[in-house]
Amino acid sequence: MNDPRTTRGKRVPTSLAALALGVREGTIRQWARRGKITRYGTRRQALYDLDELATLAAGDDGGGRAAAACPRGA
Repeated sequence: MNDPRTTRGKRVPTSLAALALGVREGTIRQWARRGKITRYGTRRQALYDLDELATLAAGDDGGGRAAAACPRGA
């Protein structure tokens, strides 16, 4: 009943992860190095979980659009 293929989130390459969050690919890589998001895949191709990216976007504090839209001290 618990099929691992359905419980695991959809994983996308760096370019699509960046597009989904409206940030540069370098930002995605930096977040992965800092442990902010989990990097999956192989040495040659990084993949990121869309559900994890959506969670990050909802409470973003890493310089993405959500943080930019909220002025400091507000």
